[in-house]
Amino acid sequence: MHQLKILIVEDDPIIAQLIEHHLQEFDHQVLGIAHDSERALDLIHNLQPELVILDINIDGTKDGIDVATIIENKYKVPYIFLTALSDQETLDRASIVKPLGYVVKPFKASDLKAAISIGISNYKKQQSKKELNQDTVNKIALSPLSFKEYKVLMDLSKGLTNVQIAQQLDVSSNTIKWHTQNIYSKLGVANRTAAAQLVMSL
Repeated sequence: MHQLKILIVEDDPIIAQLIEHHLQEFDHQVLGIAHDSERALDLIHNLQPELVILDINIDGTKDGIDVATIIENKYKVPYIFLTALSDQETLDRASIVKPLGYVVKPFKASDLKAAISIGISNYKKQQSKKELNQDTVNKIALSPLSFKEYKVLMDLSKGLTNVQIAQQLDVSSNTIKWHTQNIYSKLGVANRTAAAQLVMSL
């Protein structure tokens, strides 16, 4: 596993230092430590970590699950919960968001290492499935799509109308209509529904 830039969010300074020590042993780079939700969100915004080790019970106006919700909606940064809280209510709240893992205190270094390794591996697999690119589409096309046609296809597959796509790309609706006809021909499909289904199958 390559070196990760990691932010620690932990309100107990001693535990935070222990986590930092373990992460450095694993050859990761610790970008910083936040003890409360406000500082955590500031550091996530400014430092752009590749992973956040996130305690649930932290100081500040928000708890770790609230911070996790903001991370998912705004920053799209993966995170692992590390907490002493293991009651059902906490687990239920934590299951609503999407952590890479869940490490319960007291923890061993091996627990943390395994959570990071497995979590990041699964995250990369998920991301690779989401990252549909022009080359992937052109592999199954009868003839290659241009970059503009690829962009139109991606918007079309999201359910956008020709008018909406035209507004996004700052072109006329007739231009989009022309692009879509070329896309259907190159993909060997009859309409936008078939084109969208083809994209979803990739």
